[in-house]
Amino acid sequence: MTPFHRVTKYSGAVLGLTCAFTLSAHADAISDFYKDKKIQVFVGSGPGGGYDTYARMMGRHMGQHIPGNPGFLVKNMDGAGSIIAANYVYNVAPQDGTVIGALQRNAPIVQIMGQKGPKFEAVKFNWLGSFNNEVGIIAVAKRTGVTKFQDLYDKEVLFGSTGPNDTEFYPSLVANTLAVKVRLIKGYPSTPPTHLAMERGEVDAISQSWASFSHQSNMHKKGEMVLLAQVSLKPLPELKAKGVPLLMDLIDGNRLQPGYTKDQVETMYRLLMATKTMGRPFTLGPGVPKDRVKVLRTAFNKTAEDPKFVAEANKQGRDLSLVSGEEIQDIVVKMAAAPKAVLDKLEYVSQWHGPVKTATVKIPKHMGKVTATEKGGRKITVDAKGKKVSAGISGSRTKVTVGGKDAKRSAIKAGMTCTISLPQGSKEATAVDCKG
Repeated sequence: MTPFHRVTKYSGAVLGLTCAFTLSAHADAISDFYKDKKIQVFVGSGPGGGYDTYARMMGRHMGQHIPGNPGFLVKNMDGAGSIIAANYVYNVAPQDGTVIGALQRNAPIVQIMGQKGPKFEAVKFNWLGSFNNEVGIIAVAKRTGVTKFQDLYDKEVLFGSTGPNDTEFYPSLVANTLAVKVRLIKGYPSTPPTHLAMERGEVDAISQSWASFSHQSNMHKKGEMVLLAQVSLKPLPELKAKGVPLLMDLIDGNRLQPGYTKDQVETMYRLLMATKTMGRPFTLGPGVPKDRVKVLRTAFNKTAEDPKFVAEANKQGRDLSLVSGEEIQDIVVKMAAAPKAVLDKLEYVSQWHGPVKTATVKIPKHMGKVTATEKGGRKITVDAKGKKVSAGISGSRTKVTVGGKDAKRSAIKAGMTCTISLPQGSKEATAVDCKG
């Protein structure tokens, strides 16, 4: 062996050891950082919905795939179609990889279209990924007599909305571009109460993700709903087998609202439905170090394949079809690159411009003695006339009073007589009033 070969072999060995040491040191640094820490996940939707469910499933499994095995704490920060949560993660939360946002999929396009509210640039978020590639559904109660989408040109239906998200965007989109008879009632706190309103006859229809709709709608389970259209660029085999058409295929060039061409309408539909591919996206703030972004993306992908996570998702009837953080980043960049003229039109047609009616949501109250408290008052149970009622108590959103005075949730003790205000379909109380 020549001296040159000996030196090269020795240098290669040293280089290998150096790389191994560097990688090991890097892994140790990540592990040291996350050890004994808790990652907070802020869900931009109310308790009980699809976004909340996926976030809580993630919180129970992802920590074991991150060096240092941090714990997870999931919190709801709903409001404005998750714009409040997005603004918090972008501007207020620590930019160190200990905060994750679980945002509604339309948050990026809302900012890109220039609507008021967002104080972030969607392209600068570090997108983490999504556990599913979402397909939406437009569905209506059978009692309306509507049997197919084309019936909406002649029969008026009332959609229920929870804010600037799928429940408002797609009813607005079809109403503003097609000559259909659609009205909207706003103000429902989340989709479970919207379904209850549909059962009571307050609203007739909903636009929602298929995964959540099929899970939440009792009327659908009883065969009392008609599936009018798939909101997606690619049909879901399950819905295709049921004969549910794609919304894109229902654009009738002869029945458009004045001022629009079929090509314009199709372009806007494609752009908005690109967000469906993002499913239920999770994100990190713009200032999180790149090495931690990489580690958390890897952990997210491993979680999606974790047998225990998959088993829980299957048990809860939740679809799994991983969309990587890099894929979501690419989608957002392409949306932001769309011509301004198209974005301006899309901003207009995705907002409701008809008469506005706000839902009157009656919140049931349950009074009784507190039989149990958990985790410092984060959850309480009362015996309300022989019925056990449990509710989550938020430290920021639930108004707690004891003896007529504002109090912290930790002040609620077993044996107190309390009244819990708990919205139907929700797991979190809006108020707790205790006598002390």
